[in-house]
Amino acid sequence: MDDLEKRALSYHEADGRPGKLSVVATKPCKSADDLSLAYTPGVAKPVLKIEEDIDNAYRYTNKGNLVAVISNGTAILGLGDRGALASKPVMEGKGVLFKRFADIDVFDIEINEKDPDKLIEIIKAISPTFGGINLEDIKGPECFKIESELISSCDIPVFHDDQHGTAIIASAGLMNAAEIVNKDLSELKVVVNGAGAAGISCARMFALIGIKKDNIIMLDSKGVIYRGREGLTKEKAEFASSSSLRSLKEAVEGADVFMGLSKPNVLTKDMLKSMNRDAIVFAMANPDPEITYEDAISARKDIIMATGRSDYPNQINNVLGFPFIFRGALDVRAKQITEKMKLAAAKALSDLAKEDVPEIVSKAYGGEKFSFGRSYIVPKPFDPRVIEYESVAVAKAAIEDGVARSEIQDFDEYKASLRKRMEKYWA
Repeated sequence: MDDLEKRALSYHEADGRPGKLSVVATKPCKSADDLSLAYTPGVAKPVLKIEEDIDNAYRYTNKGNLVAVISNGTAILGLGDRGALASKPVMEGKGVLFKRFADIDVFDIEINEKDPDKLIEIIKAISPTFGGINLEDIKGPECFKIESELISSCDIPVFHDDQHGTAIIASAGLMNAAEIVNKDLSELKVVVNGAGAAGISCARMFALIGIKKDNIIMLDSKGVIYRGREGLTKEKAEFASSSSLRSLKEAVEGADVFMGLSKPNVLTKDMLKSMNRDAIVFAMANPDPEITYEDAISARKDIIMATGRSDYPNQINNVLGFPFIFRGALDVRAKQITEKMKLAAAKALSDLAKEDVPEIVSKAYGGEKFSFGRSYIVPKPFDPRVIEYESVAVAKAAIEDGVARSEIQDFDEYKASLRKRMEKYWA
C-alpha cells in the first residue's frame, strides 16, 4: 500500500464516522413543543400550504438549497465502470465541495441502473425533492440522452458536470490564454483529442466563446472525425470535419490549441514543436496527461500549459464551476441551466483571473504568489471571491434568459449576502 492509498483510506474511515457527509438538523428539537412543530401535528400545516402552491416548498422545506448528486457508476473518474456503489466516495466528495465552496446541501444518490430510459424515469420521479440535479460519472453516449431528456422533463436545473464543468473552466482559461498571446479567438485552430462527454461539451463551449466550428478538428480513438466516416454518433457528427487530415500528428501541425481529453502520452514533443507559435496546450487526461508538464515546457518555451492536476500551474478544476453555478441557479429558483448561464460562468472566471490575487489565496497554496499570465490563466478554487463573481453572473444570466422564478432586485446586496454566507468557511 503506497502512502497516498494509506492516507486516502484513513481519511475516509477515520474517527468512527465512515464517509464524508452527515445530515444535520437546522431546527431545534429539544422539547415536546419542538417535537409537535417538527413532526405531527404541526408538520401538517406546511404540507397543506405546499398542496395549495408547490412553490411553497421553497419556503417551508430545504428544496431551494438541496442538490442531488446522482451517478450509476459507469464512468467513475478515470476508472471506468466500477458499479453504482463504488461511485459513492466520489459522489460524497462532490457533496463536500458543494457545501465547502457554496454552502449547498447534497444528497448523494447511487442508482444501480444502466438502462438510460429506466435511469431517466427514476431520476425524474425523485426530482421534486430537489432544487437541482448534478449528474456525475455516467458514460457516454448515454449521458447526452439522459441529461437532455431530464432537462426537458424536469422544472429544476439538471447539469452533467463531466460534460459542462470541464468545458466552462477550460473556456475561461482559453479566453485568457488567447488574450495573453494576442491571438483572436475566431482565428484559432483548435484540436480536440477525445470525443467523449467532456470533449463534445468543450467543443460546443469553444464555439460559444467565439471559435469557428470549422476551425475545430476533433479526434477519437480511431483518428480524425470527418464527414462521411461510418459509425459516428450524433454528437460526433456535429464536429465532423471536411478536412483531409486523419491523424493526431497531422492535425496538430500548425494548430494554435491542443485540448486533450483522452489518454496519457499521445502528444509527443515533436508534435508539440509542430504547433503554431505560443502553443496553448490543455492536457487534461488524469492523473497522467497527454504530454507531461516537464516534456511540454522543455519542448516549447513559448507554451501555455494547463492540466487537470493540482501540482502544476493552470489546473482546470471543475470545483471552480459546479458549486457556484448551482448557487446562482438556486438563488433565483432557475428552471434550468442555459447556455447563456454557462457562458456567464466562464466569462466571470476569466475576469476574476485578471484581478489582483489576495493574500488568503497565497496562504492556501503554501505562500506561492499568483498574477495573471502564462502560469495563471484561471482563478484558484480557494479564492473566496469566486462565489461573488460566478454565482452573481449566473443568477443575472438566468434572469435575463427568462428561466428564473425569483428575481434579485439588488445585486450588491446579493453579493454581500454571499460573502456573509461563506464567512464561516473562510474564517
